[in-house]
Amino acid sequence: MSEMDVSQEFDYDLVIIGAGVGGHGAALHAVSCGLKTAIIEASEMGGTCVNRGCIPSKALLAASGRVRELRNTHHLQALGIQVGDVAFDRQAIANHANNLVSKIRGDLTNSLKRLGVDIIQGWGKVAGQQKVTVTTDSGEKTFTAKDIILSTGSVPFVPPGIEIDGKTVFTSDDALKLDWIPDWVAIIGSGYIGLEFSDVYTALGSEITMIEALDQLMPTFDPDIAKLATRVLITPRDIETHVGVLAMKVTPGTPVVIELADAKTKEVVDVLEVDACLVATGRIPATKNLGLDAVGVETDRRGFISVDETMAVLSSGEPVPHLWAIGDAIGQLMLAHAASAQGVAAVENICGRHRTVDYRSIPAAAFTHPEISYVGFTEPAAKELGEKEGFEVASVKSYFKGNSKAIAEGEAEGIAKVIYRRDTGEVLGVHILGIHASDLIHEASNAIALRQSINTLVTLVHAHPTLSEVLDDAYKRAVGSH
Repeated sequence: MSEMDVSQEFDYDLVIIGAGVGGHGAALHAVSCGLKTAIIEASEMGGTCVNRGCIPSKALLAASGRVRELRNTHHLQALGIQVGDVAFDRQAIANHANNLVSKIRGDLTNSLKRLGVDIIQGWGKVAGQQKVTVTTDSGEKTFTAKDIILSTGSVPFVPPGIEIDGKTVFTSDDALKLDWIPDWVAIIGSGYIGLEFSDVYTALGSEITMIEALDQLMPTFDPDIAKLATRVLITPRDIETHVGVLAMKVTPGTPVVIELADAKTKEVVDVLEVDACLVATGRIPATKNLGLDAVGVETDRRGFISVDETMAVLSSGEPVPHLWAIGDAIGQLMLAHAASAQGVAAVENICGRHRTVDYRSIPAAAFTHPEISYVGFTEPAAKELGEKEGFEVASVKSYFKGNSKAIAEGEAEGIAKVIYRRDTGEVLGVHILGIHASDLIHEASNAIALRQSINTLVTLVHAHPTLSEVLDDAYKRAVGSH
């Protein structure tokens, strides 16, 4: 029986549940591989990234960042510029974010339609092997598919004891609407979401109290980056911080009442009254009511779907035939571009071409002012790997204050840190805090993808004067320190 005959047994070669960046990336690649494809979406096309994440937050950060720059008279005077009073219109900034969301969502939807992907609006779930049901307002429909990809994404996590009203106590979903600018905002969590919103709110005139349950700020960042970020992004701004404390109870209202407890003893140590509270305590997978039990699949205790390296869904450690999962729902690396890479990998494996994702080389960024970006291991994680595999780790830092372009811009705060193997020189991780860090990181992520050594990288030529020379300088320092 030919491949063609097999396809005709099914409504589609591939059905994707969830039209976020991951599902979209998978659908585009599936079409280029000749698969008849449908994508099912229960709410807005584009998922979290386009509607409630990366896209609107970058719009708010861009606008509030300009306000911060124009109000920094000391900085502008150093460049010989004088600016009068700077005002902003909150609603116009919010509209900028909304308009951008509508445009990107429209572009994403049109790209699928143009390629002939069927878009099915409704709640999709697995109904058995190679079967999907979609519940819409007009009833339920069943489709058969040779393969199914689950890309259902994630939602903000709200810890117990915290009550959300969407107005005074809210997650990033509501904060991105920028309905109002509270005078005093408590932000629970100091990860990249908490950091980005502290950047937006302080630029627009709010005071911030940042509450972190772990005993250091920015616990997921490399320690050197977290230390400098505290000095640059927290200390000079209207931000007070509490570490090692839990927001045990948050009650919405005017004011919002927050009970703070010692993270270890759980004893209440303080009560805060603030105008608003943003809960930025991470995200959890949206994997409920997906019909996974119909194919004998159980999620882990946090709700993540287990997959193998090919993105095949696992049941009791064994791959489930023709069922795949990608993106935030599998929790490997909760980033839009990681989901997209996983979608492409899943489709390649569906087509019988083995493909895995190299997580070590996937970069991430926080779009604060200045930006933070990183790829690969933090220094503590690299050292752990070194102990396990028997090699020594070294690291080197270079500084934006020695970079001609950064000095010309008057933006010389920042570092680039390169972590590498002492024996082979292989780059294990790169962390950058500074102007345009999110763009600079890709040279490093490509180097890690190719498992390159500082000994090779040091011979590459960078244009002068550019910010990219901070990495050039770091490589030279690394080779010089051998």
